[in-house]
Amino acid sequence: MLPLRELVKEGKVAMKTLDDRVRDVLRVKFILGIFDHPYVEDANRAVQIVNSVEHQQVALRAARESIVLLKNDHSALPLSKDIRSIAVIGPNADDDNLTRYRYGPNQVKGVTVLEGIKNKLGDRVKVNYAKGCDVTNEHWPQTEVLPEPMTEKEKEQINKAVDAAKKSDVAVVVLGDGVNTVGETASRTSLDLPGRQLELVQAVYATGKPTIVVLLNGRPMSINWVDKYVPGIIEAWFPGAQGGTAIADVLFGDYDPGGKLTVTFPKTVGQIPYNFPTKPSAQWEGERTRVNGALYFFGHGLSYTTFKYSNLRINPETVTVGGASMSRRSTVREDSINIKITLDVTNTGARAGDEVVQLYTHELVTSVTTYEKNLRGFERIHLNPGETKTVTFTLTRDDLALWDRQMHFVIEPGKFKVMIGSGSEDIRLNGQFELSR
Repeated sequence: MLPLRELVKEGKVAMKTLDDRVRDVLRVKFILGIFDHPYVEDANRAVQIVNSVEHQQVALRAARESIVLLKNDHSALPLSKDIRSIAVIGPNADDDNLTRYRYGPNQVKGVTVLEGIKNKLGDRVKVNYAKGCDVTNEHWPQTEVLPEPMTEKEKEQINKAVDAAKKSDVAVVVLGDGVNTVGETASRTSLDLPGRQLELVQAVYATGKPTIVVLLNGRPMSINWVDKYVPGIIEAWFPGAQGGTAIADVLFGDYDPGGKLTVTFPKTVGQIPYNFPTKPSAQWEGERTRVNGALYFFGHGLSYTTFKYSNLRINPETVTVGGASMSRRSTVREDSINIKITLDVTNTGARAGDEVVQLYTHELVTSVTTYEKNLRGFERIHLNPGETKTVTFTLTRDDLALWDRQMHFVIEPGKFKVMIGSGSEDIRLNGQFELSR
C-alpha cells in the first residue's frame, strides 16, 4: 500500500483509477451478499457440498478436458484392455498429494493414477506397481548443477521398477513435479525431470516392454529423451481429485484426449524466454551453436481420431473503414467492424472426439513490428465419426488494432492473413481480408 500511496501523491496514479479498482471488488462483494451476511452461517454444510457427486462429475470433466496428448507414434495409445498385466511405475503414480495440490479441496481423497488404472481394469489384469524413485533426490536441487552417482538405495528402487516392467505386458511411467518442485516462490534451475526420474524411465524403456509416460506437473518440462524414444506421452498437469480416473479413461480409450497446450515447451532452459506469440526474427533459429525450435509448440495437442478442415469463408473480404462504399466492399465505422470467419470441421476418424479449432491473424504490413501469429479465437467442438460442424469466429476492432509509435490503439489499413488450425504450428486453412479507408 505504501508505494501506491506515493504514486497517488506524485500524480502517477489517478484517484479515479484507484476508485475504479476498489469499486470492482466491492461490487462483487455486494453481489455475493458478504456485507449482509459476513460470516458463514452453517460451516458444517461445506462437508456435504465439497466433493459431492455433482462436484466429482465436474472434477472428472475438468480433468479429462485438460489432458493433452503430446505424442502418439504408431498408435501406441490407447492401450488394449485385453492385456494380462501392466506395470504402473513412478514417483507420481500413487501420490494423492497431487490431486489436491495447487488450490484443490482439502480433506478430499483423490483418485491416483494407480487407483484409476486398477478401477478401470479390475481383477482380471495383474497390476505391478513400483515407485522407482522419489520426485527429487537427496541433494536436489544442487544435483542439477553438480550431478552425483546413484546411491545403492536409488539403484535398488529402480531395479524394482525394472522387475515390475519385465513381468508386465506394458509399462506406464508417471513422472513430473512434486509439491516441493513447483509453486509460488519455487523457481527452478532446470526444466529437466528432477531427481532420478530420467534414469528411471530409461531403465524401464530398456526392458523392451511397450512404455507410456504420463506427466503430472505444473510447468513445461524439457523431456527431450522421453520425446525421442517413448512412443506415447500424456500431459495431465495437476489433474485434481478425479485425475486418476480421467487418465485411465484416456490411457484405455474410453475418452478421446482433446486438450491443447496453453504454453510452449522449450527443449532447454537456455532457450528462455521462449515466447508465444513472437515477433519476426525475435527467436531466430539459424544459430548452429545451440538447439533451435520448441519441443512442443503453443496450441499443440493430438487426438485418437482425425479432423479435416475445409470450406473457409471470410465475410466481407474487404472492409472500407470510414470511406466511400466500393464494389464488393462494406463501409463501416471502426467500432462497427465485424468480420465473420467461418469453416467446416469433419471427424474423419473412427472415434468420437473433441477438437479445439484455433484462429490466428497477422497484419502483413504495419508501421510497427507486430506478432507473427495473434490468437484471436478458439472453440472446442465434439464430433462423432463422419460428423461435420460449422465453426464461426467474429473479428472486431479490438482484434485488429495495434499500438502505434505514439502508443495509440489504432486501426492501420492493410491486408490481414487468417490462419486456422489445430495448433500454432499446425495450420490447416489460410485466407486473407483487407481493411482500407
